[in-house]
Amino acid sequence: MPRFVFLLPLAFAACAFGATGPNDSAIGPDYAPAPEMTAKAGVPKGTIKEFTMLSTESKAYPGIAKNKPGEVVPYKRKVQVYIPAQYVAGQPARLLLVTDGPWYTKRVATALDNLIAAKRVPVQVAVLVESGGGDSKGSQRGLEYDTLSAKYAEFIEAEVLPRVTKETGVTFSKNPEERAAMGGSSGAAAALTMAWYRPDLYRRVLSYSGTFVNQQYPEDPKTLHGAWEYHDSLIPKTDKKPLRIWLQVGEKDNGWDRPVPPSYHNWVEANERMAAVLAKKGYAYQYVFCRKAGHVDGKAVAATLPSALEWIWK
Repeated sequence: MPRFVFLLPLAFAACAFGATGPNDSAIGPDYAPAPEMTAKAGVPKGTIKEFTMLSTESKAYPGIAKNKPGEVVPYKRKVQVYIPAQYVAGQPARLLLVTDGPWYTKRVATALDNLIAAKRVPVQVAVLVESGGGDSKGSQRGLEYDTLSAKYAEFIEAEVLPRVTKETGVTFSKNPEERAAMGGSSGAAAALTMAWYRPDLYRRVLSYSGTFVNQQYPEDPKTLHGAWEYHDSLIPKTDKKPLRIWLQVGEKDNGWDRPVPPSYHNWVEANERMAAVLAKKGYAYQYVFCRKAGHVDGKAVAATLPSALEWIWK
């Protein structure tokens, strides 16, 4: 029997209004990049270092093939590390962990150059990690990002961050208040999952078009509808965790016109419900509804990323 927090008969009942809570806002339909998304003369520039991780060296994620259970197919994973000019070697750094990293690298680096120089965010190192590839159920990316467990956070801790230290010399703070996770789509679901299951490691979350829908595979009877369970069950029925969450969705995001139920694949409805349950539970959160925007819409990201980074680090 499906369980629902709200009695909303159709998906577009939520998205027609959008952003109705005390920490909600709506922007658009016109967008311009925030000033901090443009490189500025005289602002110290960070460096970006890159390396590749092989799945054959991974204990956590050795590789899978879609629709072929049990078959291991090797892959490569690119990792990019943004190190701000202000970072002092030898000091444990604040961490911004970015899923689907390379798509965000230039955006994050430019924003952080300007924000750090203006002292609007603390000095931090961004680790931008590529997924293992593919998408949705049965893929390596889906396994990493859409699974509700501590496994991905523990993979980053055990395999990625030590490799970053080896390649760059950067070490990271163990204080969860000095660690943030960020992503878009399933990568945003992964960012929340990292903090939800390991709040001792991450307490700040930045989500674009979060895939808080039924995408988990293999299915887990404890979380039958995958990340849909965050707003349907997990957040409402769990004591408030010490998390700070910024989330965004586009009015024309994936599945925006799919009725709920029977669909559990409406991103707009899922994020509307996320904002509502976070508000009801008393979380520190911000929710931005972007009119006329699509899924992880680049123009919405460019308009909001600096203010989102500033907010999550408050």
